[in-house]
Amino acid sequence: MVYDKSIGRSLFHILNFSILILTSLLCILPFINMLAVSFSGSAAVSAGNVAFWPVDFTTKAYEFALTGGEFYTSLWVAVKRVVLGTTVNLILMVLTAYPLSKSAQKLMGRNYYMGFFIITMLFNGGLIPTYLVVVKMGLIDSIWSLILPGALPVFSMVILMNFIRGLPEEIEESAIIDGAGPMQILFRIMLPLLKPALATVGLFSIVGHWNSWFDGIIYMNDPANYPLQSYLQTLLLSFEQIMLKSGTDYTQLLSMMNARTGRAAQMFLGAIPILLVYPFLQKYFTKGLVLGSVKG
Repeated sequence: MVYDKSIGRSLFHILNFSILILTSLLCILPFINMLAVSFSGSAAVSAGNVAFWPVDFTTKAYEFALTGGEFYTSLWVAVKRVVLGTTVNLILMVLTAYPLSKSAQKLMGRNYYMGFFIITMLFNGGLIPTYLVVVKMGLIDSIWSLILPGALPVFSMVILMNFIRGLPEEIEESAIIDGAGPMQILFRIMLPLLKPALATVGLFSIVGHWNSWFDGIIYMNDPANYPLQSYLQTLLLSFEQIMLKSGTDYTQLLSMMNARTGRAAQMFLGAIPILLVYPFLQKYFTKGLVLGSVKG
């Protein structure tokens, strides 16, 4: 293999690496700053002396965040939403993507079904009609109001469908010759081959459910039913009132932490689960995303 060692090529690599490093720093430095703020004292944060290392190190913000039941309750709701929502998403994506991966000759009306799904991906009924549907179905204050309106992510389904279409047809044909039915082919042959794609679209669903906050505020009348991100959103707007209602000495508490340190601590706690899940799915992520987007 011959490598291009020209000056232009070298400058391209330097510029490319510089842009990538700068972009990475722009993504990670705010996160490091938030972590430093969460472990810093109230006075240092108020004076703007905290950059990327804690000043007047204290864990008071984390002690306050983990005191009381609100954080744990919203965390449990968020975990249930992620588990149930991702499971429903994956089941519907597999059951939809597999038949749609067939040609129009094998699946009657395939193009019409595909057009229907693409339209729903580009347009939606809007906030008010969706809310009315949720109300009429009796899902208000239910965990299912956070799951069913987005039960089938069409974009992820298209990725999974294209991944299936990229698999050799001979695999399925040989299974049919051996007497396997459609469901046997799907669950015993296709699913093991779909691990990279399922990990990719599964990660999309996990992150989407975990980071979603607006629907929790809309569909939950009782704050006790808020998922974690909805709780954190209300926390950002009214942290001082929560500190006043904490039942502790407000003056003493304010000397050790303030609203900014408390918010930083709770936001960091909310990000930890995704940080723990992503490394286990990363090895499948790139492979599944690329293979699922090559063939249309």
